[in-house]
Amino acid sequence: MGAGDYLSFYRKVEVTDIGVGGTGIAKAGSMVIFLQGAVPGDVVDIQIIRRKRNYLEGIPVDFYEMSPFRETPRCKHFGVCGGCSWQCMKYEKQLHFKEKAVRDAMERIAKAEIGKLHPILGSPQQYYYRNKLEYTFSERKWLTDEEIRTGQTLDRNNALGFHKPGHFDRVIDIYECHLQPEPTNLIRNALRDYAKTLGLSFYNLKEHKGFLRNLIIRNTLDGRVMVIVVFHEYESEKVKGVLEFLRKEFPDIASLMYIINKKKNDTITDQEVILHSGDEFLTEKMNELQFRIGPKSFYQTNTLQALNLYETVKELAALTGKEIVYDLYSGTGTIACFLSHDSKSVIGLEYVKEAVEDAKINAGINNLDNVAFIEGDIKDLLSGGLFRKMGKPDVIITDPPRSGMHKDVVMEILNILPEKIVYVSCNPATQARDIELLSEKYSLECIQPVDMFPQTHHVENVALLTGK
Repeated sequence: MGAGDYLSFYRKVEVTDIGVGGTGIAKAGSMVIFLQGAVPGDVVDIQIIRRKRNYLEGIPVDFYEMSPFRETPRCKHFGVCGGCSWQCMKYEKQLHFKEKAVRDAMERIAKAEIGKLHPILGSPQQYYYRNKLEYTFSERKWLTDEEIRTGQTLDRNNALGFHKPGHFDRVIDIYECHLQPEPTNLIRNALRDYAKTLGLSFYNLKEHKGFLRNLIIRNTLDGRVMVIVVFHEYESEKVKGVLEFLRKEFPDIASLMYIINKKKNDTITDQEVILHSGDEFLTEKMNELQFRIGPKSFYQTNTLQALNLYETVKELAALTGKEIVYDLYSGTGTIACFLSHDSKSVIGLEYVKEAVEDAKINAGINNLDNVAFIEGDIKDLLSGGLFRKMGKPDVIITDPPRSGMHKDVVMEILNILPEKIVYVSCNPATQARDIELLSEKYSLECIQPVDMFPQTHHVENVALLTGK
């Protein structure tokens, strides 16, 4: 292989593994190549698109052998949308590589000896498992290579769907999505057609103008649906027209709301939500518990698998009813409420005010009098006088964001020294980083990977740490 080939092209290379971010891995000599859209077992020609100091990035351009692990993607947008990049791989192999990613993170980053690795828990549903999706209206539509190759005059305006990865101002027009059950597709497609027919303007992200901005759809296991339409501009007759169209076209919508967001970002946590018709919230059941879900509520997006996740937390915590439990990053209180019947008391600590308010409501509707929720910076709460009032934790449950725990929080836990820590994470890499710090005084008793997001490379992991 000559120098020119080294810089641009490799032939008949076998894809052997999956790397961070879910990309295929191939090797040419000592050089590692990361490949989008490749499955271990594929034998391909590779076009190099980017060179780094220690690795290359490429795309497969010709297939000599197709991996036996390949699956025919269900979605017509596969390969363009980027949201379900593992649809092309059989589900049992998805689980294999997710379990491997967790094990590798613990061994390479945490440098920890794992007491026991439980087999990954697969999701009860591989499709239609999400209870929430958010779509974007955009004046600038992303055209696929296939569309461009037709040579036809194409409409480049107005799309309702997902952002194209790597192109913040372009949106892929989504006509079918297999992540959330109906009537999600029906609602999205009907609203797009209505808006185009009436000539309503879609949002322009670069110029920050336009009428329609976002569409958020939530649902419960029993089929109740919440729809939130986000407008950038308030034009009363047009707003009313959109909402009345949805109400009449989809009379089974349980909760129909809207927001006027004039900011330059899409977050709605600081925006007023206005109820147009129906209920102010949905209610989801989990075993004997009920959880109230509002337009801003955080709730695990895979409801059925969330129950398995919380059962895992309970099993690893092995509570006897005598323990004081602290739930860090408690969100809307789902884990805290779930553990309440097996604990002396549960104290949830959370820095998002709205989440704490939701958590208190959830404890109230379930008549839980041994659960309390406190708002504030986690490290400050742990280092303050909280224990004199609420008691020192016997067990700490922590479920931080993807970035993991702040180092100061880890140090406070090492000062507190609870008997057990149950660490829930959606990012095994940052979880492993924190576990390495905790390993000064804790052993990694066991881990339980959980697949919360089938068809993607994302994996949840629950780790039990016990004092040395």
